Amino acid sequence: MATENPAEESPARGKRADARRNRQTVLAAAAEVFVTSGVDAPIRQISARAGVGMATIYRHFPTRADLVTAVYRHQIEACADAGPVLLAGADTPFDALRQWIDLFVDFLVTKHGLADALSDNDRFAALHAEFLDRLLPVCAQLLDAAVAAGDIRPGTRPYELMRGIGNLCVGHDNDPGYDPRRLIALLLQGLRRPHAP
Repeated sequence: MATENPAEESPARGKRADARRNRQTVLAAAAEVFVTSGVDAPIRQISARAGVGMATIYRHFPTRADLVTAVYRHQIEACADAGPVLLAGADTPFDALRQWIDLFVDFLVTKHGLADALSDNDRFAALHAEFLDRLLPVCAQLLDAAVAAGDIRPGTRPYELMRGIGNLCVGHDNDPGYDPRRLIALLLQGLRRPHAP
């Protein structure tokens, strides 16, 4: 029985690594484009932002629903992974919470058009469950750290905070004069303990 030559495997591995990089590049570019132009943005705009051909996008994501779903999952993971990193690197737990909420708002802006882009309600329900499973514990960790540091009052539940932020983001599409981030900053300020700076 002949043994496989590792040198013969490396080109295939290199192609797989390139394909993974291309996929991640497309997802990051699509997320940025969706934030600025919505989930109906032309594929050529995403292609230009990613620096790849449109064929590369269609090879990874045959339908717009596939692309939107993948971006949604990509952003869930990015948002979930960011929580502990921000907590470890921010000056205070409150700063980490504020920075994470900023990422969460970017995610919500993309998420807003998801239901319209997906005709499959079961797929949307599964994504929403994944969203809660991954992000609620991260939000809880950030809130707990901010409470323990004396930055915010205790008693805010992760779900109500995330839901409140989501509700504040809803009006953004219909009114260009509406700035949800300003109201979210006020909401966060309202969580602060009176002595917190």
